[in-house]
Amino acid sequence: MITFVYQALPMRVRFAPGAVADIPAEMDRLGLARVLILATPGQRALAEQVAAGLGERAVGVFAEARMHVPVEVAQRAGDEADRLGADGCVAIGGGSTIGLGKAIALRLGLPIIAVPTTYAGSQMTPI
Repeated sequence: MITFVYQALPMRVRFAPGAVADIPAEMDRLGLARVLILATPGQRALAEQVAAGLGERAVGVFAEARMHVPVEVAQRAGDEADRLGADGCVAIGGGSTIGLGKAIALRLGLPIIAVPTTYAGSQMTPI
């Protein structure tokens, strides 16, 4: 398999087998110590697995992402990130989850680490 790193402001894409194991290094690169893991209900188990791997650096799992990022879901997720003192988010999933991360970033100014599990393309756009 080919591996690569592509960086274009405001995003950086790291593509490699097993890249989930590199989340701590990406957190270090961004100066993050406390992240909220985001997922859809269907990806909750994977999000919890990632959170367990991050140990105390994961402050919680918010597994309520939905298509088209309803305002009320974005509000609850942002409130949860704020309540937990998260300094960033890790979005595990497709466009719904990554879009939720973007909504939190817009509201709270938190960086996002996106781990796409589908080819929705949301990870490649700043909107």
